Amino acid sequence: MKYQYDVIVIGGGHAGCEAATAAANMGAKTCLITMDMNKIAQMSCNPAVGGIAKGQIVREIDALGGYMGLVTDATAIQFRMLNRGKGPAVWSPRAQCDRGKFIWKWREVLDSTPNLDIWQDQADELIVEHGMAVGVRTVWGVEFRAASVVVTAGTFLNGLMHIGRHQYPGGRCAEPAVANFSESIAQWGIRVARMKTGTPVRIDKRSVHFEDMEEQPGEADFHQFSYMGPHRQLHQLPCWTCYTNKAVHDTLRSGLADSPLFNGQIQSTGPRYCPSIETKLVTFPDKDQHPLFLEPEGEDTNEMYLNGFSSSMPMDIQLAAIHQIPALRDAKIYRPGYAIEYDYFDPTQLKHSLESKILPGLFMAGQVNGTTGYEEAGGQGLVAGVNAAIHCTGGEPFVMARDESYIGVLIDDLTTKGVDEPYRMFTSRAEYRILLRQDDADARLTEKAYQLGIAKHDRYEWWMEKKENISRILDFCNNTSVKPTEINDALQRLGTTPLRMGCKISDLIGRPQLTMHNLAEVLPELKEVLNSPQNRKEEIAEAAEINIKYKGYIEREKMVADKMHRLEDIKIKGRFNYSTLHEISTEGRQKLERIDPETLAQASRIPGVSPSDINVLLILLGR
Repeated sequence: MKYQYDVIVIGGGHAGCEAATAAANMGAKTCLITMDMNKIAQMSCNPAVGGIAKGQIVREIDALGGYMGLVTDATAIQFRMLNRGKGPAVWSPRAQCDRGKFIWKWREVLDSTPNLDIWQDQADELIVEHGMAVGVRTVWGVEFRAASVVVTAGTFLNGLMHIGRHQYPGGRCAEPAVANFSESIAQWGIRVARMKTGTPVRIDKRSVHFEDMEEQPGEADFHQFSYMGPHRQLHQLPCWTCYTNKAVHDTLRSGLADSPLFNGQIQSTGPRYCPSIETKLVTFPDKDQHPLFLEPEGEDTNEMYLNGFSSSMPMDIQLAAIHQIPALRDAKIYRPGYAIEYDYFDPTQLKHSLESKILPGLFMAGQVNGTTGYEEAGGQGLVAGVNAAIHCTGGEPFVMARDESYIGVLIDDLTTKGVDEPYRMFTSRAEYRILLRQDDADARLTEKAYQLGIAKHDRYEWWMEKKENISRILDFCNNTSVKPTEINDALQRLGTTPLRMGCKISDLIGRPQLTMHNLAEVLPELKEVLNSPQNRKEEIAEAAEINIKYKGYIEREKMVADKMHRLEDIKIKGRFNYSTLHEISTEGRQKLERIDPETLAQASRIPGVSPSDINVLLILLGR
């Protein structure tokens, strides 16, 4: 059997779902090939979306017309805005989701997307003709042909699971590994290597002593991931916190000889920022305790996730250690934690469009690029899907700059710097954090997405209405004055210095003690303006307030970004034979030759390329 499509997406995880829907919404005839239609967008680890910097990525996916934010909001059982004690540049939304409902909500999205088919099967061989990726052959002998092939295979490529000294091939617990597909890609000169990740034990909540834990409730305010959908539909549940102790640590240390991470069984690199509990003990031997978070897996299940206790220790050691925690002394488990090793491909062999430099027509997204996390996968998947659709018609690739989105930072880091451990996004990775806030994702991206065709008309209309309402509030605050006699009594009550002369409302909002809302209580005209938007008025007021309070910082960061754009405009790909440029350091020559950067700005971000190397290139360009 043979089938013809514009775009084929291999893998139905978070990257694959975003890639398939993006390509289909762009008008490409798309097929999503997945091993199990009942585990679409499976949350293999914690059923939570967002977190530090990751929440910003989900807001960007939503602003671009993707679906992760909408699906998360529809299935959220707890929502929190992290980093509230810091400035809004690093506020990060996070939601705990119902794992089962998350899958079926995504199925609903996929089933209702025009131009999109689903095929349940396993990819076995990449078909390459005339140096281009043109399709895939499955284990059942079915051949799919397309102008673009998007690989989003997650941890399934030669996946190998570890619990103690026991090893078993698999891409996830109880799911088979994919044995031959990596080799069919690597044979064309695409570099492949191994990484490792892991997941914790799952616990029956009926066996937990919650009286010995601290409750961690969610938030009930207006925040969510997508302002296009309804607000908090499911019953909201708390999470719980407790700590390990010396007895737990002693039990775990007794099993280190059988730990795959320390007995030589696992050779690949794991995630630095999400270490196993045994790695924490070895890395921080002086710590007497580590925090743990017990989090629900859904509204209607007894299954709970022990965040912070990722492990591949032997089963008996894991259980014995857990029973040393007072709240978990009688804990019953559904399954132990395990580690998994899998193949990934060197992302420096990709263009910023996520198309392979080696095989035109081949796109890659998600963990196969060396990243970790649902959010990083979803952001890459959307970009890969859009560009796979564009590739079919020969248009200009869709690429976001580092000052436009965290997704742009992520992809630039991957393609420019590469990875030597699973890549996780942090706010510290972005040099333009004040521009890349969670509250302004739609301001940065929605109009661009609408022009591309991935954001639909209703989203565009909502953004234009929101934009107009924000402008109305800003104009009022910037142009309306208040006199000392009107406001001084209120200013003293609010703990800030009284006025000596009149000033604009925006000048008052710039004070740390004052907000739109406490000023609106004493300025009726401001209250009237804030109440005028018909939809999501809290969100609109917050966006306007952040723009006022941080105006100076925002403008300064825009100036810095504009300067860097001058280097981004200098195209250098194909203009130099780096091996002959002896004025450049040896390391610089080697790195430039390997990465072959598109622009001078990208070259400046390559580790090992010095500022003096960039100056040499500028001189050679006659600048």
